Amino acid sequence: MMETQQTIAAMSVPTNSTIRTVMQAINSGALGMALLVDEQTGAFAGLMTDGDVRRALLAGMGLESSVEGIQRKSPFVAKAGTPLSEIAGMFSEKVRVVPLLDDQGKVADLAILDRRMRLPVAEPTLGERELEYVTECILTGWISSAGRFVVCFEEQFAAFCQTRFGVATSNGTTALHLALLALDIGPGDEVIVPSLSFIATANAVAYTGAKPVFVDIEADTWNMDPGAIEAAITPRTKALLPVHLYGHPANMDPILDIARRHNLYVVEDAAEAHGALYKGRPVGGLSDIAVFSFYGNKIVTTGEGGMVVTNNEQLAERVRVLRDHGMSKDRRYWHPVLGYNYRMTNLQAAVGVAQMEKVERILEAKARVSATYDALLKDIPGITCPPRTEWASPVCWLYTLLVDESTFGKSRDTFMQVLQQHNVESRPVFPPMHKQPLYDAGITLPVTERVSDQGVSLPSAVSLTTTDIERIVGVIRAMRE
Repeated sequence: MMETQQTIAAMSVPTNSTIRTVMQAINSGALGMALLVDEQTGAFAGLMTDGDVRRALLAGMGLESSVEGIQRKSPFVAKAGTPLSEIAGMFSEKVRVVPLLDDQGKVADLAILDRRMRLPVAEPTLGERELEYVTECILTGWISSAGRFVVCFEEQFAAFCQTRFGVATSNGTTALHLALLALDIGPGDEVIVPSLSFIATANAVAYTGAKPVFVDIEADTWNMDPGAIEAAITPRTKALLPVHLYGHPANMDPILDIARRHNLYVVEDAAEAHGALYKGRPVGGLSDIAVFSFYGNKIVTTGEGGMVVTNNEQLAERVRVLRDHGMSKDRRYWHPVLGYNYRMTNLQAAVGVAQMEKVERILEAKARVSATYDALLKDIPGITCPPRTEWASPVCWLYTLLVDESTFGKSRDTFMQVLQQHNVESRPVFPPMHKQPLYDAGITLPVTERVSDQGVSLPSAVSLTTTDIERIVGVIRAMRE
């Protein structure tokens, strides 16, 4: 809210003003618009934006032309004293100012959409150190895949995962592709994956020529159901690919036991789970090889980027060769194998190094966001909070809950629409991969399908305040009233 009458007065001009006068008012208010008022009563009569003026000038009108003949859209207005939650529903990308009118129809105040009025699902946590390191790259000229930050980031992240090796890549999908290639997975092979994940999990398998085989998830973790694995194993199965979905670790011990008994590799997709613990151990170091993503909405970000981590030196070295065009480490420009250009730039790694310097603070803030949501949502019928098993210490990538229409009274999609009306961004849980057009498997996986149909992610940025979360939950509670 803006309460200064001086600004409102500076923005206000009579409805019969010239374009020149309106432009002066727009410039005075610094909001990109002027308030048109009745010249007799002073009552609000409409808005004139800088876009309206620009279009009028392009149509041939002059600076001394009256604005009365200019066509413009009817503005959104509200009465002074209207609850903020109702005003928030009027805002959009095109509506950023709502005049608040008194009983005489005069502008008493202005509601202005600022960054915090719209709460995004995620946003990166960037600061001065990221800028400092990126600036160093630019000033020294080390902006491509060579430079000190790449190695530093690899070492930092490997230590974070308690693994011996880290290999930085261009994104999480390329990291997974390389991890599978390093295990010699290819045409004729099968890899068992949970159907509830981002499509990249299955796509990386397909890139190798292997076939992704989809299994259901556990209701209490939303991750690969160990009880569904054995029935999916065939003579062509070569690996299991559990996903630590939305930051909750998969139930790894039974998965690893099955892999040992059937002589299978295990590859962790930990793209969403930076810092999560399984029985006190960091995810990423629990299997043969694991991958992470550093996309802009991840807990640790480099804008785009990925990492392969492993305790196996041979696998790490193979990933490095494949990442760099298959070039021999002993002979420059000599390529004994088919490789890829999947390298991370020094610019990206510079951001990653800065992120790792504050990763514990990021995780603590994420935990606060999750705990606040849990406390405020736990007693709302029809709302199921994210999983949290006794053997896991999950992290809050995106705070994701389930909406049971039969109890809550509204569907997941209606739930999201109402949030959007109140300028709260949300997003649905991933569609099941076994139902995607690319992989339509003709099977039914009931838990996967239920969680996908009911799941929705709420704003989860580190910058969220308790007041922000209370506002979101207030909208959710009001849906049931």
